[in-house]
Amino acid sequence: MTIPCDILVFGGTGDLALHKLLPALYHLFREARLNNAVRIIALARRNLPRNDYLKLAERHCRAQIARNDFDEEVWQRFSARLDYFAMDAAQSADFGRLARYLGEPGGLTRIFYLATAPNLFVPIANHLRIAGLADPEARIVLEKPIGHSHASATAINEAIGAVFEETQVFRIDHYLGKETVQNLMALRFANALLEPVWRNSQVDHVQISVCETLGVENRGGYYDRAGATRDMLQNHLLQLLCLVAMEPPAQFEAEAVRDEKVKILRALKPITGQDVQDTTVRGQYGAGRIGGQEVPAYYFEKDVDNDSDTETFVAVQAHIDSWRWAGVPFYLRTGKRMARRSSQIVIQFKPVPHELFNGGQVNQLLIQLQPEERISLRMMTKSPGKGMRLEPVDLDLNLAQVFGQTRRWDAYERLLLDILEGDSTLFMRRDEVEAAWAWIDPIIKGWEEHFQAPRPYAAGSNGPEQANSLLAHQGRHWHS
Repeated sequence: MTIPCDILVFGGTGDLALHKLLPALYHLFREARLNNAVRIIALARRNLPRNDYLKLAERHCRAQIARNDFDEEVWQRFSARLDYFAMDAAQSADFGRLARYLGEPGGLTRIFYLATAPNLFVPIANHLRIAGLADPEARIVLEKPIGHSHASATAINEAIGAVFEETQVFRIDHYLGKETVQNLMALRFANALLEPVWRNSQVDHVQISVCETLGVENRGGYYDRAGATRDMLQNHLLQLLCLVAMEPPAQFEAEAVRDEKVKILRALKPITGQDVQDTTVRGQYGAGRIGGQEVPAYYFEKDVDNDSDTETFVAVQAHIDSWRWAGVPFYLRTGKRMARRSSQIVIQFKPVPHELFNGGQVNQLLIQLQPEERISLRMMTKSPGKGMRLEPVDLDLNLAQVFGQTRRWDAYERLLLDILEGDSTLFMRRDEVEAAWAWIDPIIKGWEEHFQAPRPYAAGSNGPEQANSLLAHQGRHWHS
C-alpha cells in the first residue's frame, strides 16, 4: 500500500493523461496498490463540470483497458477518487485558487505530474512555489523531452532545482518502465554466464532499434519542431544504450545505478562537424502503404509545414570510449512509418576463433521490447541426419508465457508506483539529461552546418537506403 497523497495531473484532458495515466492508476487501484486516502485531480483549462470529466475519462479508459479488465464496480469506486479542477497553468492567480481548493496537506504528499508541453514546466514550478504548494514533501514529475537542447535543458533543470530538491524531481522515460528493460539489468548482473562475454573481446556490435508504423498522429505541431532525434534518440535510445553498456553498480540503488549511466553518456565519443556525414543518417517518410492502406507523406500531415525538413528517421553509429567497449560500434535507429512496429536490442557476438563446420553463424542475443517482451539467445546446433549440417536455434524466453501473466503491466503502472514509493532508480537524474543533450547537440549542429537534409523513404519500408550502407560497408546489416 502506497503513501496517502494527492496526485495532481496538469494536462488532465490531454492524450497522455487520458490514454496512459488514468488507465494505469485504475489498474493500480484495482490491485489495491493505492492508499485509501489517494485523490486524483485532473487540471486543465477546459471549463468542465466534474461529471462531464468523469464521462470523458471513462470513455477513454474503456477504450484503453481490455474489456475483461474493466470492472464497472471498480470504476465506480475509482472514479469517486477522481476530480477535475479547471485552471490555466500559465496564470499565477489560478494556483491560489488551487491552494484553497486543496486545503492543508494534513499528512498528504502532493505529487504534481506535468503532462504538459515542456515550456510550461518552469512556470508551473514557480507558481507552485508562490502558492505555497511546493513543500518539502511534494514531488514533481516531468515528461520528456526536457528542453530541446543542452542550454534549454540546463535552464529548465536550474529553474526546477530552485523550487524542488533533486530528490523530489522525477524525470520520466516510460521505456525504463518496460518489463524487458528491467530484465536487461537482471540478465546482465544476476547471471555469471554472460558477464565474461559482455565486452569488446566477444561482442562484434550492438543494435538498438525503435521502429514505429504510426505517423505523427495528432502531434504534428510538436513533432515538426522536435524530430526523431530530439523525440526519441536523446532519451529512449540513449537510455537503452546506457543499460546495455553500464558497469555493474555497487548496489541496486537509485544513485549508484544513475552514476553508472552518466559515466556511459560522458564516455560517448562526440560526433562533430563532417563526422555526421559518415556516422549518421536522417530520413523523412514519403507516401506509401501501411497495413494495406495508403498513407500520406510527412509534409502532408496535420500541423506540419509543407516544406518541412524535420527528420522522422535517424540512424547513428556511436562509440563508447571505455575499456569494456573500445572498438565496438553501437548502431542506434528509430523511425516512423516503418515496415513493422518493433523495439529491440541485438547483441551480436563475434564468430568462434576457428570455424570447424561449414555454414556456421555467429551467436546473437535478441532482447525484444515490443510488440512482445521476450529474450532469445541464438545458438548453433547440428541438424538431425547424416553429416554436420548446422542450423541456428533460438533459446527463447517469452516472459508472458513463463510467468503465466494474464495481463502485462504497462510501463506507466510501474513508474507511477515508483513515484508513489519515492524510488527514483528508473528515472533520469539532472546530469543524465544534460549529458545526453551534450552529445546530441553537436550532431544537430553538424547537420545544419553541412546541409545534411533528410533522405526520403517510402512509408512502410525499412527507412532510407543510406541507413543500410551505414552497416553494409563494414560487412554488417540491420537485424530484421
